[in-house]
Amino acid sequence: MIDAIYNAGLNLLSFGWWTGMVWPVLWILLKIVCILAPLMGAVAYLTLWERKLLGFMQVRHGPNRVGPLGLLQPIADALKLLTKEIIQPTAASKGLFVLGPIMAIMPALAAWVAIPFGPDVALANVNAGLLLVMAITSIEVYGVIIAGWASNSKYAFLGALRASAQMVSYEIAMGFCFLVVIMVSGSMNLTEIVMSQAKGMAADKGLTFLSWNWLPLLPIFLVYLISGVAETNRHPFDVVEGEAEIVAGHMVEYSGMGFAIFFLAEYASMWLVSILAVLMFLGGWLPPLDILSFVPGWIWLAAKTFLVVSMFIWIRATFPRFRYDQIMRLGWKIFIPVTLVCLVIVGGWLLSPWNIWK
Repeated sequence: MIDAIYNAGLNLLSFGWWTGMVWPVLWILLKIVCILAPLMGAVAYLTLWERKLLGFMQVRHGPNRVGPLGLLQPIADALKLLTKEIIQPTAASKGLFVLGPIMAIMPALAAWVAIPFGPDVALANVNAGLLLVMAITSIEVYGVIIAGWASNSKYAFLGALRASAQMVSYEIAMGFCFLVVIMVSGSMNLTEIVMSQAKGMAADKGLTFLSWNWLPLLPIFLVYLISGVAETNRHPFDVVEGEAEIVAGHMVEYSGMGFAIFFLAEYASMWLVSILAVLMFLGGWLPPLDILSFVPGWIWLAAKTFLVVSMFIWIRATFPRFRYDQIMRLGWKIFIPVTLVCLVIVGGWLLSPWNIWK
C-alpha cells in the first residue's frame, strides 16, 4: 500500500524535476510528519496518563476539569507554557542557552527514523538500525551539559554534571544489553531482530510469547528496563531534579517552553526506550499466540509499548528516591559486571550444542 501511494505521487506529474527531486523529498517529509505527529501527541498525553495512573494508585482524582474526563488537560498545559514569559539570565551564554533544550529533544525524536512499525514499515530500514539508534541517542547528554554550562549558574552546572554522569553510566550497561541481543539475533537490523523471535519450538506450537527474547535473556531484559529508567532520569533515579536537593538541576534557569522542552524530551525518551524494549525482548509486532494473529501487528506493538511505558509510572509510584552514590554504584558495580558476565555466558551458549537461536 505504501509503495502504491509513492508510485501514485511519482506518476502525478511527468516532469523530471518532479520525479527526480521534488516528490522524493516531499515523500520523506510526509513520512516524517506521519511519525512525529502521533509521537508528539503520545508525548503530550503521556503526561495526562501519568497523572491519572498516579492518582488511581494513590486513591485520588487526576486531572478531570479541562474537557471530558480531563482529556484536554495536555492542550491547556501546552497553551499555558507557550504563553509564559521566557526569561534568560543576563550572564548566560545566549546561543548555547537556546541550543541546550534543542540538543536534548532532537535525539529523542530523530532516533525514531530507524524504528520499524511492521515488517517493512520504517522511515529508514537500515541494516545497522540498532547502532544508528545508539549513536543518535548518545548525543542527548550534550544537551544536558550545554544547558548546565550555558546557564552560568553553579546549581545548574552541578545538576548537569550529575545528570551527564548518570546518563553515561547507564548507557554503558544498555550498550551491553544491545550487544547481547545482536549476538542472539545475528543482526543489527531491528526488523530482523523482531523476526528472529518468531522462531523456535514454542513458536512452532503457537506459543510465540515463549520464543521472545525476554525469557532466555531475562537478566539482560531486567537490566535494560532499570537502566532505561535511569537513563531517562525518571524516579527513583531523578536526583537531578530532586526538589529537596538541587531544585531543577540543569533546567533551573529555564522558564516557559525552554523548561517544557526538557520534560518533553524526557517523555519522548520514555516512549523510545519502551518501544526498543518491545522490539528487542517482547516480539515487537508479533502476537503472543498464533490464534491472535488476526489482530494487526501495529496494534500489538502499540499495546506492548503502552504497557512498558506504564511500568515507568508504576515504578515512580512504588519506590523512594535513591541517593546519588547508590545510583552510581548500581550502574558501575552491579549492572556493568552483570551484563559482562551475561555476555560471556550467552556467547558460550551460542557455541554450545544447546543453542536455541539456530
